[in-house]
Amino acid sequence: MMAVLIIDMQNAYFEAPGLRKRQASVVKACNGLISAASDKGAPVVLVKTEHERDRSTWTLNMLDDDQGFIFRGSRQADFVPGLHVDGLSQLVKTRDSAFLGTDLLLRLRNWKVDGAILAGVSAHNCVAQTGADAFAHNIRVAYAREALASEDPESARNMLGILSSEYRQPILSLDEAIARI
Repeated sequence: MMAVLIIDMQNAYFEAPGLRKRQASVVKACNGLISAASDKGAPVVLVKTEHERDRSTWTLNMLDDDQGFIFRGSRQADFVPGLHVDGLSQLVKTRDSAFLGTDLLLRLRNWKVDGAILAGVSAHNCVAQTGADAFAHNIRVAYAREALASEDPESARNMLGILSSEYRQPILSLDEAIARI
């Protein structure tokens, strides 16, 4: 069974000018994946990043810079407007990978999932790290091109190119991704 993982579609990430321009199209593509998965009875997980103000969940770069980001309960932590979220499973993470320090692997195993379509932001960071960790857990991954965005498109192309060639994780059109669900 395939699952759909929608990663970090939160207000904070779309504050970056390059991503802000892509917000509407990425939301539309993510909603297309969500609708297709719902129609086919496939699980969808909305993954989000949240941190505590007390520094207990901050990453090394946040600690080094003495600047937190995406605090639990803030507007930044909310999913972007228009993204379908009602009734969907949610997962909170504090690191780039949706697997690190979460119960994502347990959920996928309980659902008998052996593959996932990944979408969201940032393609070169959180989406890619989740894909790499999925490979480590023998979960096949594909990426839905139109449902991905990054504030650094060149790094995203390079990172996804490596994952595609080394880990055999294809980058599919939205229609191809939907067909795999």
